[in-house]
Amino acid sequence: MRLQKYMAKCGIASRRKSEEIILEGRVKVNDIVVKELGMTINPKKDIVKVDNEIIKLEENKIYIMLNKPKGYVTTVKDKHSEKIVLDLINGVKERIYPVGRLDVDTTGLLLLTNDGDLAYKLTHPSYEIPKKYIALVKGIPNNKKLYKFRKGLKIDGRMTAEAYIKILKRNRDTSLLEISIHEGRNRQVRKMCKYIGHPVIQLERVAIGKLELGNLGIGEWRYLTSKEIEYLKKL
Repeated sequence: MRLQKYMAKCGIASRRKSEEIILEGRVKVNDIVVKELGMTINPKKDIVKVDNEIIKLEENKIYIMLNKPKGYVTTVKDKHSEKIVLDLINGVKERIYPVGRLDVDTTGLLLLTNDGDLAYKLTHPSYEIPKKYIALVKGIPNNKKLYKFRKGLKIDGRMTAEAYIKILKRNRDTSLLEISIHEGRNRQVRKMCKYIGHPVIQLERVAIGKLELGNLGIGEWRYLTSKEIEYLKKL
């Protein structure tokens, strides 16, 4: 098994984040530091350590939905931040990690799990799983700007995929937008709104596919139902 896949199955982090941890020199296989990607291991024979702590496969799979508050970062550890989303999850003994990310100022639906295969599927753009946001932005975009947003914008040197955008409410100096994208680039919705001249004031993720935040309060979390888990695995 690939080392980063094994780490994800152990509940350390997503595969992509596990790769970063490997490159940082924080992983040992049989007490030898690994700093390059591509290593395969035998889960039954090899001893893998992360930050000098032995890791093992999680038998019990955990699936959690959190309504992330503003001010929390979606990483397992962050030396630059006092608030991480795992601080909000109490009473769960298994290692879990966030699926994808929401920036520190964005609120809303965040999934946490130790199911590496599901996390990979939900975050890899090739699966094209839509994420829906409600954004309060400055000003009111016209039809030309909405068309550009839908067709794709050149952000950080490359085009975004086609997206969905709809004006829900027009105010005097602001507007409320419903936005849906299936990519997961860093601060993508904020960058896209800024590109068309309507910077985000508030941003909330309300759905991943057909999985909706519903009436879960800010800072609250719950386990996914068996029906929700089955839905995500079939996506």
